[in-house]
Amino acid sequence: MAPSAPAPTMEEEEEEEEQFGEDRFVPSHHPSAPPDELFDISTTVDPSYVISLIRKLLPTDAKNGDNVEFQGSHCNEVESSSNDKCKSMEIVDDFSKSDFHGEDEEDSSRGGGNARLLAGEEVWEECGCVLWDLAANQTHAELMVQNLVLEVLLANLMVTQSVRVTEICLGIMGNLACHEVPMKHIVSTNGLIPAIVDQLFLDDTQCLCEAFRLLSSGLQGGECIIWAEAVQSEHILSRILWVAENALNPQLIEKCVGLLLAMLESQKEVVHILLSPLMKLGLANVLLNLLAFEMSKLMKERIPERFSVLDVILRALEGLCVIDGYSHEICSHKEFFHLVCELIKFPDKVEVSNSCVTAGVIIANILSDVSDLASDISHDLHFLQGLFDIFPFTSDDLEARSALWSILARLLVRVQEDEMDASDLRQYVLILLSKSDLIEDDLFDHQFDENKENESLTASDRRSNARSLAQQLKRIINILNKWNALKDTVEEKYMMEEDANDEDIHRLLDLCCKYIA
Repeated sequence: MAPSAPAPTMEEEEEEEEQFGEDRFVPSHHPSAPPDELFDISTTVDPSYVISLIRKLLPTDAKNGDNVEFQGSHCNEVESSSNDKCKSMEIVDDFSKSDFHGEDEEDSSRGGGNARLLAGEEVWEECGCVLWDLAANQTHAELMVQNLVLEVLLANLMVTQSVRVTEICLGIMGNLACHEVPMKHIVSTNGLIPAIVDQLFLDDTQCLCEAFRLLSSGLQGGECIIWAEAVQSEHILSRILWVAENALNPQLIEKCVGLLLAMLESQKEVVHILLSPLMKLGLANVLLNLLAFEMSKLMKERIPERFSVLDVILRALEGLCVIDGYSHEICSHKEFFHLVCELIKFPDKVEVSNSCVTAGVIIANILSDVSDLASDISHDLHFLQGLFDIFPFTSDDLEARSALWSILARLLVRVQEDEMDASDLRQYVLILLSKSDLIEDDLFDHQFDENKENESLTASDRRSNARSLAQQLKRIINILNKWNALKDTVEEKYMMEEDANDEDIHRLLDLCCKYIA
């Protein structure tokens, strides 16, 4: 491919180096590809510069520096440019002789060779890291695959003994896989997917993170069946579960469980291929053990880097809860129910708000499958209060908000206000009144969303939703009316300063009646 513009000048490259800085090449610098809407940002990077970077990644024989030949590739087809200059990628061959006394010619030659090898590795890494970042851009990504970057990366995976080289190769492909055209090239490159899957048996954290990220993208794309078939063997699935259960690094746990989540959220054909063997290998127990561990960490200390780990574990469990044939096994697990309820009662929800919302959805699914468990939490006032506290985090999620209301309905229907003593009834009333603003805001949002969704809902669905909400509000009205009838006769010890006044009670009553009418 002919270059469309001259290669960067020395001054331009120096400016680029200043912009990126040394930390550019630190492993932790490289994030996942940016959101889709950022992929097609305009760029002034010269295509010949990208091509020159790919050429610098050609694997070489460590002994003589010759290009390694590899099957199925045509590296000599990678286009070069007459202006192919990259100051930061030049290998200095003019090494001075050793100053050490007594070194023979062979030792000197070997020392120079090692130095050249180290210099070559440094150049390779620098070029690979630049391509890693450039691959996040759709235009660059498509240019790279057109110029055989995948064949070059595969060749490196086949011959390298460096985990850093492997990480960079997987990282580049992970970003390429975020784009439709490069993903198709990955799938069609002979031997590439098996080579990627082989990297799951490395014991390097960063390599595994990038491998899991790449496989997750594959299982979420249009070619997901091919990727599912590549990992369906018991040997590979066992390795994935083993890493999930035994990893100590939070990032590695997150990426590994993220791969399991991608399997659960993929097309039905993928779920059919992978879920049965995963369940036989203990997927449910692995996820539950991980949840128990993360919850114990959360209760003892706040570690921000673990919040996203907790979130992806819960999302995977949520996905498992709604799959026919497997939901009952996980939903009937009492320890699981206890853990998600504890998260609802967690006092500081802001930092783990997404996890709390997911926990609410999971509890709604569990109670629809095992309704008797609602009795265990119907008198837990801390749970009731925690449930209301989650509502503000669901303002943009109609499904999650409906799940919370369904839980509330199952709790309130078990509140027998006529049989409760004054102390317990008073506690219920205090919680309802303290959350009256949240109830009002959510009822308004609920009405707005229903009006917005009316076109997609059948008349039967609308009537069903209206009846369900009305029943829940009637339960609140009954509890408040019972307290109004009782409060004048209860002993003075139950009437404390923090008790709500009649005005607050009537305000909430009027609110509930308004939305029933």
